[in-house]
Amino acid sequence: MTRPSDHASRMERALLALDGLSTGDAFGERFFVHPDHVERLIGDRAVPAAPWGYTDDTVMALGIVEVLDRHGKIDQDVLARVFARRYGADPRRGYGGAAHEILRNILTEIPWQFTAKAVFGGTGSMGNGGAMRVAPLGAYFADDLDEVVRHAKASAEVTHAHPDGQAGAVAVAIAAAVAWHMGTGKEPRSGEALLRAAFHHTPDGETKDGLANALALPLDNDPRDAASALGSGYRVLSWDTVPFALWCAARHLDNYEEALWVTVSGLGDRDTTCAMAGGVVALSAGRASIPAAWLAAREPLALGEPG
Repeated sequence: MTRPSDHASRMERALLALDGLSTGDAFGERFFVHPDHVERLIGDRAVPAAPWGYTDDTVMALGIVEVLDRHGKIDQDVLARVFARRYGADPRRGYGGAAHEILRNILTEIPWQFTAKAVFGGTGSMGNGGAMRVAPLGAYFADDLDEVVRHAKASAEVTHAHPDGQAGAVAVAIAAAVAWHMGTGKEPRSGEALLRAAFHHTPDGETKDGLANALALPLDNDPRDAASALGSGYRVLSWDTVPFALWCAARHLDNYEEALWVTVSGLGDRDTTCAMAGGVVALSAGRASIPAAWLAAREPLALGEPG
């Protein structure tokens, strides 16, 4: 096993993305607790009471980080086993129906290549699961955008055989990589540039079309209008989740807290949109931008091997 010579520094930024992603995931999840009052709570900026448990978004991101740390790349067979092992240790983390089927099958040693293609009548999933977990990967490969695209697609393919499910992973991973460069000063911090990079590298399909719509939407628009125009994950699909999450990230690349409040105001699949936006913005705004109280409220990360 040969890892890159700069593996330690790559992992440092991957872990920063993981903190941003997992805190966003846990933050967004808390706004499902009081559905009758959620808009008032968001309008009042009422920070949820601790503790904040995280969802499958973070569990699967932990799996990606584990594989990157061990191998310095995405080995799809290893990643499938890690996803399944972490799922088996705690399947009640909010996994979708197709994810339950795929991961249970992998646990019984059905090859991921078969089970990922078998769902949804053989088309594979076009859901947002490949995108929700991928920001640490974009951070790890940030110095080579071609590698970001290659490994993002590989990481998504294990569970998302549909091209749009993979396209969402590419878009978020590219945004994470570009955000890292903006955070280090290698590139000017620009929301438009971040969205344009994601659009440029994303394969053709409905997710890319959604990113085109996000690029056309002024970043000072009301985020609720943006959620209405772009979708905020009510359908739990790549193309109705990724464009809005990246639009919110682009709007506040220098302010993690503000980015998360804007993102959660779009409602929808709010743990997942906040996971995507949080993973990206943390790389641009830096670790100090994540409120210490929020990190403390978030459930401790199981970085080892559960189960």
